[in-house]
Amino acid sequence: MKKNTHPVYYGDYLQLDKLLSAQSLQSSKYTDPAHEEMLFIVVHQVYELWFKQILHELSSIIDIFSQCEVKDEQLTIVVHRLKRVLAIQDLLNDQIAIMETMTPQQFLAFRDYLVPASGFQSIQFKILEISLGLKHQYRIEFDKQSFFQRLKTEDRTFLEDLEKKASLFELVEKWLERMPFLKFENFDFWQHYRKATSDMLKSDEAIIKNNQYLSDADKAKELKDLASTADSFDALLDPEKYQQVKNSGQFRMSQKAVLSALFIQQYSEEPIFNLPCQFLHQLAEVDEKLTIWRYRHAMMVQRMLGTKIGTGGSSGHDYLKKTTDSNRIFKDFFNMATFILAKSALPPLPDNVKKSLGFS
Repeated sequence: MKKNTHPVYYGDYLQLDKLLSAQSLQSSKYTDPAHEEMLFIVVHQVYELWFKQILHELSSIIDIFSQCEVKDEQLTIVVHRLKRVLAIQDLLNDQIAIMETMTPQQFLAFRDYLVPASGFQSIQFKILEISLGLKHQYRIEFDKQSFFQRLKTEDRTFLEDLEKKASLFELVEKWLERMPFLKFENFDFWQHYRKATSDMLKSDEAIIKNNQYLSDADKAKELKDLASTADSFDALLDPEKYQQVKNSGQFRMSQKAVLSALFIQQYSEEPIFNLPCQFLHQLAEVDEKLTIWRYRHAMMVQRMLGTKIGTGGSSGHDYLKKTTDSNRIFKDFFNMATFILAKSALPPLPDNVKKSLGFS
């Protein structure tokens, strides 16, 4: 690497003159400056800086998965960069506690000067959601109607164009569909899996029926829930039934993608599946930390506003609470636990199959 030919000064490199002069208090235009408004601005500016870094990492990951083949060394890079994203998400979640040092009354000292500005207008956060896979059709009804409102024309046009591009969710789905491990010569894993799940469900049924501590009503409820679980297992291995439950919203990914993800997680200790399994867990964790952020944000807004509407015109806390569970992206990987079997119930892999899953 070449050395620089001109000396670099710390403040110039970080452009601190711009960065530290970018806090203009709206309240000072109308009355005495509200002391807490500085905190409000700095916290949100820091959020946007970290969003920029997350998008920087995410963009590189999307570029890798946009290729026809994802190589092992590239997956190593992806896992490393997602680990960084997760660390940033922890920081973003912890940062809410700093905002909560401001009381509702202190917030009200400048809140009305901010109308109609709102977190709705964070273009970077909208880019993050869309790029991960939270597109228009998967949003709650209020979002579908208002997602592109209150935005400048150029921002709305940019986001509408972004919706047309493949998200990380869609690229991962195609990557899983390309996995060549669902069938092997002389070894049909899914035939063994169907028998193992049938045995497991029969065992669960016997446990419920023989449980002397359950009332008849409790047993009926438990058996009904077990029947529902059995239906899910049937749908998992039946293309027609799978499509029906997918249409109902139980799954987002295709059957082939879900089966590949399940196989990877069932045999995660095999060398070739180690990185893919880490990657799938990280995607679920990104979704989980984003959900935690939404929840903590909703709780903070309730503490600050109670039942008042938000500055952007939404129902404030009520809206944020609805998005907490609804705006999930990788739910399929969370629900995967339903279909995971104990190691003792899995069929041992034949030697030729284990060889193909190694690096020899």
